[in-house]
Amino acid sequence: MTIAGVAIAGALGALARYGLGGWLTARLPGAFPWETFIINISGSFIIGLLFVIFTEKLMPHPALRASLMVGFVGAYTTFSTFSLETFRLIEDRAIGLAAANVVGSVVAGLLAVWLGVVVARVI
Repeated sequence: MTIAGVAIAGALGALARYGLGGWLTARLPGAFPWETFIINISGSFIIGLLFVIFTEKLMPHPALRASLMVGFVGAYTTFSTFSLETFRLIEDRAIGLAAANVVGSVVAGLLAVWLGVVVARVI
């Protein structure tokens, strides 16, 4: 049951990333990888929210927890694309954008997880 749940939720997370990424790419031109940044930050918020809901509020079946946190959020977010885009910025000698991507992603990601935790604890 867990494997099927992770697979289905993973497919949905990947489709969500693909759809939102395409939508953002069409609206946010430029060299900075906004689509990956926004997807990873929103995924950080979602995992912070789910973590508290699943560990402090509800105790769902472990298969549901794995399906949503590992499957959906894991497929929705993308460290590998973040790494490749940062590498490409460095290759293109856009060092400032590469640094902004690394620092901004880590700081905003941590803030988003914290905000997800805070929101989940309030609701």
